[in-house]
Amino acid sequence: MKASGINRDSNAVLQTAGFNTAALLPPAQALERYFSRAQLRAPQIEVVALEHAFGRALAQRIAADAPYPAAPRSAMDGFAIAASATPGRFRIAGEISMGAPFGATLEAGEAVRIPTGGMLPEGADAVVPIEDVRVERGEVVVAAAVPAGDCVTPAGSDMHAGEVQLEPGRVIGGAELGVLATLGAASVSVYRRPVVGVISSGDELVPVDCTPGPAQVRDSNRWAIAGTLAAMGAAVRHLPTAPDDPQRLEALLKEAAATCDAVVLTGGSSVGERDLTPRIVEKLGKPGVIVHGLKVKPGKPTVLAAVDGKAVIGLPGNPASALMILEAVAAPIIAATAGARFRPAVVSARLTEALEKRPGWTWFVPARLEGEAATAAAQPLTIRSSSVSLLARASGFVTLDETVESLPAGAPVYVTRFRVGGS
Repeated sequence: MKASGINRDSNAVLQTAGFNTAALLPPAQALERYFSRAQLRAPQIEVVALEHAFGRALAQRIAADAPYPAAPRSAMDGFAIAASATPGRFRIAGEISMGAPFGATLEAGEAVRIPTGGMLPEGADAVVPIEDVRVERGEVVVAAAVPAGDCVTPAGSDMHAGEVQLEPGRVIGGAELGVLATLGAASVSVYRRPVVGVISSGDELVPVDCTPGPAQVRDSNRWAIAGTLAAMGAAVRHLPTAPDDPQRLEALLKEAAATCDAVVLTGGSSVGERDLTPRIVEKLGKPGVIVHGLKVKPGKPTVLAAVDGKAVIGLPGNPASALMILEAVAAPIIAATAGARFRPAVVSARLTEALEKRPGWTWFVPARLEGEAATAAAQPLTIRSSSVSLLARASGFVTLDETVESLPAGAPVYVTRFRVGGS
């Protein structure tokens, strides 16, 4: 593919893989087809206390019930005055305490001490910072004219009554918790975390606490997939590892489809004798397999299906391919199942090396970000689908869609950050 060592797919490999290459869709079109046919069930709603709302997707619109702040407040430590009387000398008439009104109207020629955040008294419309005045024998000397509203946070400047602050589908983070608390939302309606069943398949897989033989590998996929799903807002349910046995795999998929809100399976999606996943999913319910195979690298043998309104995602068995497709393609499906708006975290950067790829295909190139955000550099990493450590060395990935054939070193790109982790 390029100078950095990402290998070009050969026509021979594509032909022997068994896919009709001409019929494969790029990821964007595949997702469009998927959502038009899947008819996914609407996520369920539950009410949780504010202390348990972090990381959940809102299921209600949040609007301000009143103006915030309710009254004008000082933006500085200083003296509250009437701006029209400046410049001049002002008698210090008292001091405002935090959390309490002054209790009197400021008379002409008077000033009151006020802390940052203190409520302005009646008769005052500006604040002079403490460093801009001179205090002499109970009086404040303001040497220059002060405009009305100076160093004042107006009433309603943060939120207006009735103004929508948070929309359904927004994931609640620290800032959202602050808004909810300000508005007195001790409890909030959120979408229930979808239970997503995770199944690994393959006779070569052994549990992580076992020593694999020469032809075996530890089942790392399920843990990589489970961690990413949890970061996407899912409640993960581990199902047993499925051998390369159609009856056993069918039984596990039936159990998962009956007891979970969605299913993610790795392995068994390639075309050939081990092409188990698509054939079995077709028997479980409608509409069945919607997409089998993507015009993409890595992750061509991907299955996007739905069974009676529940998403079933068949990922490739190779570790890097499986995790990349979950992050780059399946994430919007998981977001829809969780009731969350899909918003990937994207960083602007410049390539450190030139990239070349097969025309007409979409490639997801893992990349490591280096440097500060404003001048970040994206170092492409060699795509090796079977690598377990590849994506742990990457910060995210660069998407080269079907319209791109090459990019020179120094070209601006967007790096989509992984949900969690990443270098």
